[in-house]
Formats: sequence, C-alpha cells, structure tokens
Amino acid sequence: MADRLDQMMYSFVVEDVLKGLFIHVPPGYVACVYDLGRGVLKKVMMPGLHLKIPFWQKAKLFNTQTLEYSISRDFDPSHARALGDVPVVAQTADGKRVSVEGTVLLRLDIEQVPTIWQTIGDDFVQKIVRPTIRSRMRMISARFSFADALSGKRDQIEIETKQELERIFFPRGIRVENVLLSEIRETHAEDNQ
Repeated sequence: MADRLDQMMYSFVVEDVLKGLFIHVPPGYVACVYDLGRGVLKKVMMPGLHLKIPFWQKAKLFNTQTLEYSISRDFDPSHARALGDVPVVAQTADGKRVSVEGTVLLRLDIEQVPTIWQTIGDDFVQKIVRPTIRSRMRMISARFSFADALSGKRDQIEIETKQELERIFFPRGIRVENVLLSEIRETHAEDNQ
C-alpha cells in the first residue's frame, strides 16, 4: 500500500509540478502567459523552452504562421471554431445575387497576441474574423457589377476587399496577407447559403 502511495505522489510531482514548470513553444507559434496576480502578461514567448510558475501561471500557444481562411462549399459550418466559412452570398451593383468563394490569408501580429487574448479571447475567428469577412465581401460585391467580377476587374475586387479587411483587422492585431477569389457565380434566392 505504501508503494502505491509513493507511486501516486511521484506521478503527481512529475505530471503537475515538473511539466507545469516548462512551456515548450514550437516553431511557428508564440506563447502568452496568464498570471493569477497580474493577468495576461505583455511579454510574448518565442519558440523554445521557457519557465513558468506551476499552478500560478497558465500558458497558451498561438499560431503565428500564415492562416488560410477558406471560403468554400466544402466547409463544415458545424465546427464553429474552424478557420473558414461557407460561400458568401452577396448582391452586385447591377442587382444580381452572387455566391463568392475564395481564400483569405491571415497572420497574427506577434507583438499584439497578448492584447488579442486579453480583449477578444482565443475564439477570435468566430467573434471577429468570420463576421468581418462576410460583411466586407458583401459590401465590396455591391460596388461591382456581375460582368466586372467575371472580367478583368476581379483583381480590383480582391485589392479592395484586402484593403477593407486590413482597415478593420490591423488595429486588432490581425494582418491580412492576401485575398484570393476562386469563384464568383450567380445564384438564386432558393439556393442555400
């Protein structure tokens, strides 16, 4: 019985104390630390091995690589935290109803990750990214005719969409690397979104 108690104590020390002492940050990620006394710390931990106070500090990893936000019919909306969306249905300047698919390439600003975690939370995709992209794509679609979207003005639509998204995301610590439209097709009111 004493051996079993010793084994349980050893397991507790190894699992909760020693593993709770280190933060391993892999390449392409940064870590932020929440301290029970000071809240979210402003210092960002870069890739490598770092120390933290077990039980008193919690670390959260954030991906700082390019994130691919795919807008596609293949997206499963039942995963609210997934990075993507179903096609955006919008109306063009000439009154046509269109379905827009594409990709938005995003990246978190390393210096602002603590602010993102503090003010928005780790579910920033469903709180900020998804509604903003849907809104801005609808707004930009209303500036162009359906013929413009099919012709040589597609690059202009991409540029204006990127500028609008940057205007909203930049102050929140989210960088827009590119907007790539893959398909703009006419749709009808009875088509599902």
